[in-house]
Amino acid sequence: MSISNAILELRTAGNLSQKELADRLFVSRELVSKWERGERRPDLETIGKIAALFGVPTERIVDPNDLVLRELSECVPPGIAIPDEELPSLLNRFLRRLPEREANVFLNRYYFLKPPSEIACKYGIKENHVRSILSKTRKKLKKALKEERL
Repeated sequence: MSISNAILELRTAGNLSQKELADRLFVSRELVSKWERGERRPDLETIGKIAALFGVPTERIVDPNDLVLRELSECVPPGIAIPDEELPSLLNRFLRRLPEREANVFLNRYYFLKPPSEIACKYGIKENHVRSILSKTRKKLKKALKEERL
């Protein structure tokens, strides 16, 4: 099921209008409408809030692997095509340049597909810190891939 259909189904089953759902999530009704039409997608944090609101797991709304791969795909700069056979060596060079914990957090998320909460427990840090490390590392990866292709 698509994210848009899942949100629509949960909202209507919960007898909420788009406005009521928007108010509970602190977003606009127009944004909820775009989610339901598939024109926009909520971020992972918002998906978590929607799931909590309706008492369902996030997997009911979106496949977590989908989100992980989408996060990673955003690291490839626009207009740059990387052949599949080159990607492993590019990633290995990039990971070798990172501090050990940063590389391990990255691998746990994008290779082992672990959620940030599990990574946080593993390394004894807060989940927000994991998200911050991942965000910064994705930006570094995007820059590295761009420099490799120039």
